[in-house]
Amino acid sequence: MTLTPFQREEGKGPFYTPEEVREIEQPEDDLCPPNPGSVACGRPVRDGSSNEARLSGQEYNEVYWDRGSRVAMVDGEYLTSLVTNPANGLRPPLTPEGEQRMQKYEDFRSQFGLYDHPELRPLAERCIVSFGSSAGPPMIPNTAYNNNYTIVQTADYVMIAAEMVHDVRIIKLGEPEPLPAHIRPWLGDSWGHWEGDALVVVTTNLHPQQNFLGIPPTEHMKVTERFTRADENTFLYEFTIEDPTTYSQPWGGVIPYNRFDDKVYEYACHEGNYSLTSVLSGARYQERMEAQGSGDSGRN
Repeated sequence: MTLTPFQREEGKGPFYTPEEVREIEQPEDDLCPPNPGSVACGRPVRDGSSNEARLSGQEYNEVYWDRGSRVAMVDGEYLTSLVTNPANGLRPPLTPEGEQRMQKYEDFRSQFGLYDHPELRPLAERCIVSFGSSAGPPMIPNTAYNNNYTIVQTADYVMIAAEMVHDVRIIKLGEPEPLPAHIRPWLGDSWGHWEGDALVVVTTNLHPQQNFLGIPPTEHMKVTERFTRADENTFLYEFTIEDPTTYSQPWGGVIPYNRFDDKVYEYACHEGNYSLTSVLSGARYQERMEAQGSGDSGRN
């Protein structure tokens, strides 16, 4: 995890100055540095941010959060955003086709309440896939916790196990034998090859429900990743997203990943989805009370 935001703040250049980095990493506040990266320590909140983000640093379970303690450094420069292409550090605009598709989805979704149907609950909440695209592709810090990975390399495969929701990516090495277009696994179809010391991985066939920044991939989406060692304790992770039916241009960024010399434990995420059963039974109770004309429809 890093204190560098995924997208750049308005008015910022591509790099922080050393003075800015010191201020970000060592804020002068009674709450800091125990809660670095929280709103209480100065992290900006964008318009439309969740209430959870706005309360960052004030929760009862603050001890579990990992918001990072360092600004990301690449080639000796302190990044102001993990997105580096386009040059403004922001995700490019959607194409007219992409905007129309998103508007159609939002219009459909708006006719339902938040908990009306189990099919409307997000996959991350149900622990089906990692939230925040921890497993990827692309592999992006989730701004919450459990951002570690276990990587195993053989002559024929590279396995990347994400700590969050224990997702596992299997990257096949060699000449690609792509899956048919209608077969779209949760984490896509990944093939890798070596370009010098860099492992280059190209992923297609991403599952239509594997949203990234709230935008579902189409059958045209391709993610290219580059894994390159910077030193014995660091590798640079670069990613490029291409989907001409969604984005007005290819875009991507770079993230430094540091060696983690400790154990990675199992991530158990309400296995069995018992909470979903409770949500649905509560909603049915409210419906019965309303049908009976009871004023007690808000009871749990």
